[in-house]
Amino acid sequence: MPGPLAITSAPTSLRAWQRRTLAQLEDWQGGPFLISAAPGAGKTRPALELARRLLDEGAVSNVAVLCPTTPLTRQWARAAAALGVQLVPDAEQPRAPRGFHGVAVTYARVASDPRAWAAGSGANTLVVADEAHHLGEDLAWGAGFQRAFAASPRWLLLSGTPFRSDATPIPGVRYDAEGLAEPDTSYTYAQAVADGICRPVAFVTFDGALSWRSGEDVIESSFETVLSAREAGRRYRTAISTELPDGLPRILREAHNRLQTLRAEGHRDAGGLVVAADAAHARQIAALLREATGRPPVIVLHTETRAADKLAAFTNSSEPWIVAVNMVSEGVDIPRLRVGVYATAAKTPLIFRQIVGRFVRTIRGRAPEPSWLYLPADPLLRHHASEVESELRHVLRRPESEDGFEEEREPRRQSERSEAIDFVPLSAEVAPQMTLFGPSPAMAGPSAPGVAAETAGARETAGVQRSAEPPPMAAFERRDHLRAERSRLVADLNRRDKRSHREINAWVNREVGIARVDKATIEQLERSVALLVRELTRLSRRAAVRA
Repeated sequence: MPGPLAITSAPTSLRAWQRRTLAQLEDWQGGPFLISAAPGAGKTRPALELARRLLDEGAVSNVAVLCPTTPLTRQWARAAAALGVQLVPDAEQPRAPRGFHGVAVTYARVASDPRAWAAGSGANTLVVADEAHHLGEDLAWGAGFQRAFAASPRWLLLSGTPFRSDATPIPGVRYDAEGLAEPDTSYTYAQAVADGICRPVAFVTFDGALSWRSGEDVIESSFETVLSAREAGRRYRTAISTELPDGLPRILREAHNRLQTLRAEGHRDAGGLVVAADAAHARQIAALLREATGRPPVIVLHTETRAADKLAAFTNSSEPWIVAVNMVSEGVDIPRLRVGVYATAAKTPLIFRQIVGRFVRTIRGRAPEPSWLYLPADPLLRHHASEVESELRHVLRRPESEDGFEEEREPRRQSERSEAIDFVPLSAEVAPQMTLFGPSPAMAGPSAPGVAAETAGARETAGVQRSAEPPPMAAFERRDHLRAERSRLVADLNRRDKRSHREINAWVNREVGIARVDKATIEQLERSVALLVRELTRLSRRAAVRA
């Protein structure tokens, strides 16, 4: 276990809502504690501040951060390192090696062997469940989570959308008599926009004449017409079809024109995101964007092994467009995104809010300018957009609809062949309508002198720091670097004196007192590297003398 915690770099000042949350956590002794805060508001920071305090006080000796994806575990480990809390990302076991304060792990890994995680966790473990809405009490991840950490008294639950589209209860969340989630502290999107922490989002709907063949019939309709659930679904699929030149392709051109305007107005690296329905749809959209813009967009598919790397490269580039499928939910922090096109078939409230959350991040030093999201004028999507604006609370158990906004579900497909015969998109002639909810002066953030300090801090992103100097290397990154350097030096020594890799590794392990490289501490790895460098230097000098 490492010694007293030390901040390895100067973190940004806490925001007002984060200070309030930490004050509430002062008296928290145990049980679940739910923080509900808008995407981009900075939920990570109070969780890590709490972890550091509890470790310093000796109230806990282990921290377990759980995330839905592997890239998120690395983001958490980097953010924690800036506050002196060292986590092992994508950990395979609950017990962190010497030199670390805890682990960051995916829900899937814990659910695959909850008994092992229960054996390595207990009353001394602080459990942080990031994006806790991924847990359902009766589902694999939720059941595994509850079993693995049943003996840990402190569950800190974090979510920007503390509800599930399938209405399954989230472990540890309290619900009132009407089935509404009751956060212990909350910070809404509306509050974040008013404070200048999040960008306002303008929703631009597109509508017009859409026609499709349904069986033997040809149907023509706009989104203003009330249709059966099946035909409403087919209308929507016609609207996002890439094959109709005056449909989605026209909207893509409109969105690109908006992006070009934003770049010309001063945000020179502003980016755009199209959320596609599937891999084939994404490639078709990419071809349309290439035709409209003259350059190929970045395509990121969740099935790709390098998907996270491609997202990171786009984040740090000035490429104009990215097309993604299932890669734009939690943890995708691309503050330069300013224009989006909603072209996915998924229309649940949770997915809608996750996609909107990709456009609310602010950039340090820039005013929280509005983002623009183009979407079909589908009644359900318009309803979701209105909820984002009004911050309606979501019920645990969906009541019978009183306003006609039931989620559309198409009948189960009998086969691809029958579906192709039953439904064919024929034509679309759509155009952007008036902005559904445009930015207003009230959404532009505070302007009074009394809130200047808060606004300055709010314009930083949700991460722990955004300093001009690069952040120091986290312990897990230093460890990975040293292991790679040791491996390279072993290979060099193998070429020089013909000893096998196995012989060299065994010799180094004996010299520094370790059984296995993957169990070595950073200090032991540093000694290993120094030993190998000395040996290679000795051989070089001997060769020079002989020459």
